Amino acid sequence: MTDLDPYVEETPAAPVVTVPGGAADDESGTERASISGADEGDIAADYIEELLDICDLDGDIDIDQRGGRAYVSVDAEDSQDLRVLSDPETVTALQELTRLAVQNKTGAFSRLILDVGGSRDARQAELGRLVDRAIERISAGSASAALPPMSSYERKLVHDIVAERGYTSESEGEGRDRHTVITKA
Repeated sequence: MTDLDPYVEETPAAPVVTVPGGAADDESGTERASISGADEGDIAADYIEELLDICDLDGDIDIDQRGGRAYVSVDAEDSQDLRVLSDPETVTALQELTRLAVQNKTGAFSRLILDVGGSRDARQAELGRLVDRAIERISAGSASAALPPMSSYERKLVHDIVAERGYTSESEGEGRDRHTVITKA
């Protein structure tokens, strides 16, 4: 880690190890059962709607399909209604609870994405800034730059952002230590 940026590390030149796994595997490499994204989205929306009712919060729920995943978003006319729930750590916890609710109903691993009050768009913008800082380090002479560990969904977003910027990236590490390393194309 450098003193200049605590979130971007220089990495020594080393071979990149690719861990097997595809769209049909979860993050642990375990084969998962297949259910339709629409089913996942409907079950998740019902779960979130019940949660909002319990919390006495108003929110509009939309279900979409993005990149083969159910994408459930919750928005409200008054952004203050969802202020507490849209905290990134809270959204991550709610997403895991929602995935468990879907898995409990279907018996299949869920990869759905939950967005509350635009939190995912805010995170994507934050990841873009993180990638830009890493690219600045590479432009300044580093062979590569490693980002902090993040979820598979966030790593996918990072890979897309890196490709848009004309650089390459690979995921390295295992489990909670899995992170993205960026290099010149």
